[in-house]
Amino acid sequence: MIDQRVFQFPGIRKVIVWQSLLTVIQAILIILQAKYLSVAIVNLWKLQAVGTIVAPLVIFAVAFLGRHLMTVLKNWLTYPFVESTTKKLRKQFMAKLFDLGPSVVAQEGTGNVVTMGLEGIDKIQTYLMMIIGKVLDLAITPWLILIYIALIQWKEALFLLVIYPLIIFFMVILGLAAQAKADRQYAGYQRLSNHFVDTLRGLPTLKQLGLNKQYAGNVYSVSEDYRKKTMATLTIAMTSTFALDFFTTLSIAIIAVFLGFGLMDNTIQLLPALVILTLAPDYFAPMRNFANDYHATLNGKNALTAVLDILHRETPTDRDTLPAATPVWTPDDELHLDHVNVGYDADHATLKDISFNVRGFQKVGIIGASGSGKSTLINTLSGFLSPQAGQITARGTQVPHLDQAAWQKSFVYIPQSPYLFHASLRDNIAFYTPAASDEAVAQAAHRAGLTDWIATLPDGFATQIGEGSRGVSGGQAQRIALARAFLDDSRRILLFDEPTAHLDIETEVDLKQTMLPVFKDHLVFFATHRLHWMNEMDYILVLDHGRVVEQGTPDQLQAQNGAYVRLRSEMEGEAPA
Repeated sequence: MIDQRVFQFPGIRKVIVWQSLLTVIQAILIILQAKYLSVAIVNLWKLQAVGTIVAPLVIFAVAFLGRHLMTVLKNWLTYPFVESTTKKLRKQFMAKLFDLGPSVVAQEGTGNVVTMGLEGIDKIQTYLMMIIGKVLDLAITPWLILIYIALIQWKEALFLLVIYPLIIFFMVILGLAAQAKADRQYAGYQRLSNHFVDTLRGLPTLKQLGLNKQYAGNVYSVSEDYRKKTMATLTIAMTSTFALDFFTTLSIAIIAVFLGFGLMDNTIQLLPALVILTLAPDYFAPMRNFANDYHATLNGKNALTAVLDILHRETPTDRDTLPAATPVWTPDDELHLDHVNVGYDADHATLKDISFNVRGFQKVGIIGASGSGKSTLINTLSGFLSPQAGQITARGTQVPHLDQAAWQKSFVYIPQSPYLFHASLRDNIAFYTPAASDEAVAQAAHRAGLTDWIATLPDGFATQIGEGSRGVSGGQAQRIALARAFLDDSRRILLFDEPTAHLDIETEVDLKQTMLPVFKDHLVFFATHRLHWMNEMDYILVLDHGRVVEQGTPDQLQAQNGAYVRLRSEMEGEAPA
């Protein structure tokens, strides 16, 4: 039930010690509560003076309040640990995703990764809040009650001791069935999350192809599958809860029968019999609470396992192999890839036998059909993916991968859809250089062609954009990404991953005039399927099924009349007039 890695969290041992101490105190208060309530009832039964029940009832009231106060204290002591742990987990998870790059998204699915980072961490918080206290309560309270009952009447204590593991055994069987159902439900939830994100991403394309209504059936099928898995899990949960209630109630009834016969035979007095009968439900209560919350915490446990599995993945080492330099890229620097293989998993190479050499401030175009490996090559150049084979040499130093600290400080990455943070426009532009002056930010925005648009904003650079705030068009988002590149002139390598893929031709042509000045005095890698950009390139890599099938200058490739020319003929309609 508890992932053993939970015990590696900082501060967990202190929480366990305090929880254990408070649970022991709580168990003692439960015993006192049962004893003095029984004393008051027996005194009334014997028709003694009302004054004789005052003291027992006061002790009962104090024990009752103290019992529940212990629960409040346990939650109060646990919450700071849980809150700080989940915050650290979220930060570590996001940092790990950044280190691992697109490989983890390719393997797990975008929707699943997003679900882990958002709802998954929230479920972990609920799981940690509940599971620590429940397990300690289960491990301490019943045994203290059992010891006290054994001191009063050993036969009833023996029966409780024998019946306890039988109930647990039965609950384990149901718990394993519930775990299997919950695992399938969580897998269905991951599939639904991935499907939902993929549907949102592909909705414009589906509408253009007239397949959006047809695809609705597929969405319904996935949702219905998840509903059935959820209902199956709830069925097991309700069955196990009913079974547990039935067996514990039956056990308490048997104890009551034994005590009744004991009272009739004068082998036990009324007071101890009443104390045992009062304590019997509390003996089973930790097990019932644990079982009731078991199903509520299964998703939290699954989420914790998934997050910890991501956090324990190996990340590239030797990140300081490439020596730091100022400036970080010069006209005399070279980057050489020699027979490099790259893949998102160890068993499959997406890029095979990639070899090329670039020097200084070149503009390198990367073209190919969809699925040819353009984005994978950009991810390799950005250090998100490590080679499975081959050699990479940067600035005369052979490196195992490009996830080098010095290399990371040398480039700006501009994807298809640049991420805009929920922050002001100024903060978004100054993402790479937060200490930049307002003057520098304004100049970068002007060079990116944002001045006219900013003039229409009510708060100018202070306007909040990004999630939940002012919407930004695709062209404006790309200009903001360009402004980031203009603002940080020390980064002389630009990596473009189909930056205009989602823009119409008119917007792209307008944006192109802004982008071309950025290319000056930079090493540019520009992956695209819009071939009109190749007219601006100094060197072109033609990819097909993960291999570089041609490379050279545009004139050389045109003269070869090979793959490059065929691509131009197939995609001629995409070039603007």
